[in-house]
Amino acid sequence: MKSLFFIAPSVIAALPALADFPAIEAAEMRGSTVHVTLSHPDTGWNHYADGWEVRAQDGQALGLRVLAHPHVDEQPFTRSLLLDVPDGVEALLIRARCGRDGWGDQVFVLPLE
Repeated sequence: MKSLFFIAPSVIAALPALADFPAIEAAEMRGSTVHVTLSHPDTGWNHYADGWEVRAQDGQALGLRVLAHPHVDEQPFTRSLLLDVPDGVEALLIRARCGRDGWGDQVFVLPLE
């Protein structure tokens, strides 16, 4: 007797995503510089956290920090970016990305004083 293996498309759609997005562990603004601490299961050049962006609350892009290499043995790690924050911006929205999996869903809100 032959056995057939069939998975319904609805079952496949229900499977959890296997993406490894970077986690923003902390962020702080000192003067004109934002310091962001990320963690990510970097495995090497094919899978690593490769950047993070900063936006104003209205969505205006304020800066992009490109991470040029993996941080396999340095987790979590902190990198900085000089920003020109317009007057009236009360908080920064920070989001990180992975070169393999793209932009993560986490948005870190950094209130400004």
